[in-house]
Amino acid sequence: MNTFAFKESCMAGEEVPKNEAEKAGQQEAGLIRSGLVVSAMTFLSRVLGQAREIVFAAIFGDGPEADAFFVAFKIPNFLRRLFAEGAFSQAFVPVLSEYRKTRTLAEVKLLLDHVLGSLGLILLVITVLGVAAAPLLAALFAPGYLASPAQFALLVEMLRITFPYILLISLTGFAGSILNSYGRFAIPAMTPVFLNISLISCALLLSPLLEVPVMALAWGVLLAGIIQLMFQLPFLHHLQLFPRPRLNKEHEGVKRIIALMLPVMFSVSVGQINLLLDTVLATTLVSGSVSWLYYSDRLMELPLGIFAIAIATVILPSLSRIHAAQTPERFVAMLAWALRLVLLVGVPASVALIALAEPLIITLYQRGAFTLASVSPTAMSLQAYAIGLLGFMSIKILATAYFARQDTLTPVRYGVIAMVSNMVFNLLLILPLAHVGLALATSLSAFINAGLLLRGLLQKDIFHFPPGWPVFVARIIVANGVMLLVLMLLAGESAQWLAWGELERIGKLALVCGAGMLSYLLALLLLGLRPAQFRH
Repeated sequence: MNTFAFKESCMAGEEVPKNEAEKAGQQEAGLIRSGLVVSAMTFLSRVLGQAREIVFAAIFGDGPEADAFFVAFKIPNFLRRLFAEGAFSQAFVPVLSEYRKTRTLAEVKLLLDHVLGSLGLILLVITVLGVAAAPLLAALFAPGYLASPAQFALLVEMLRITFPYILLISLTGFAGSILNSYGRFAIPAMTPVFLNISLISCALLLSPLLEVPVMALAWGVLLAGIIQLMFQLPFLHHLQLFPRPRLNKEHEGVKRIIALMLPVMFSVSVGQINLLLDTVLATTLVSGSVSWLYYSDRLMELPLGIFAIAIATVILPSLSRIHAAQTPERFVAMLAWALRLVLLVGVPASVALIALAEPLIITLYQRGAFTLASVSPTAMSLQAYAIGLLGFMSIKILATAYFARQDTLTPVRYGVIAMVSNMVFNLLLILPLAHVGLALATSLSAFINAGLLLRGLLQKDIFHFPPGWPVFVARIIVANGVMLLVLMLLAGESAQWLAWGELERIGKLALVCGAGMLSYLLALLLLGLRPAQFRH
């Protein structure tokens, strides 16, 4: 451990490991704690996010105005995934981790200053262009709305309000990446909570005061961006890492980040590009198609965000440091640990979403402006998305292995193949299955992307499956079969769910989900799986 790393660990209140075994043990314990913290904060955010969708469904339903907002929110949200959570984070964290390990604190702070200067300028230009070109963006991403002048004008107006969110949330992502690199995972993981609180508050309190109620949601997005950025700044100041923008494109670290970021901008966002293409095509279908895809996608995002994104967030800095230290077996062990967790959680989540699609939609959304006629189309698109949940989760982990090695070109090639596949599936499935075909195409392309990423790691001998994997997978399959049987026996018919009141639906859903989870865990225990097996 060099002098700078020693001082840094002491400042963080950590004991310096006495040997490599102790170091590995501390890292493992730290990963578990960090993963739990991120998962807990993400869980809170996703629960509030689901409450947000329930409020949206009850107040705005799935009509033309709701469709327009979801498109207006999807565009800056897509760019947020590129800059705030996707390409920038995946390119910036490995370089910052290397600087922390090999450079002085003054050099680290200088890197942050120059990155902020370059990133801020790029985002400002994009924001100004996006606001000015809102009609063009609306025509590009919602061609189906050109035939409805009122809906198109509403989309343009909301897009001009929501687009600056990309500037605010990307700077928030920059601050969060710094905090994550220094082991402060809780604050960035908690930050999305403010988006949900802002949108819920504006929907309930501001929308009744406006001539066009749905405009309240656009203002809620802008307000959330300001709050989220302001929330993280004091924590950077506490770490003495508050950056001051400087513009120098020739800075060595900035050049490396840009070189890494450009290809990652595509590869890390293939799933989001596919979802955005779904939205574009959905605007050409019957009214409500955009909303049905939105509500079902948000439900599918719940397990994806709580587990896969949380795990990927936690392991990226560690994988980057392990790669820099040239310890390949530890790299394999950590990646295998993450994939085991994804299988453990992703498969039952997918099975449960498919089996309980209609009870979930009825219980969560079927009230107010969200009518009975909207239940079935939303449930069918949820089932189609849920088919690909394991693929979506695996991509988050497998792509992280490439980014930690600062290999951004390989995932780009695989991402191109996946995106082309998605478009082919869209064209094949949209006519017979309408909006459900769009969701199913996205799921199929996710498995193609995940399969290519895994094959690349295996072929390059970056990863190999440790002993015991076939037995582990067999246990997962059998346990999920038991859980599915329990869910099918207890769920009953959709007509009964529609006949129940609010409390009966909630109670029954809690009972069915609890019984399914218990049966899954008991089956795993009976099959010989133990929690201690996930310590390594």
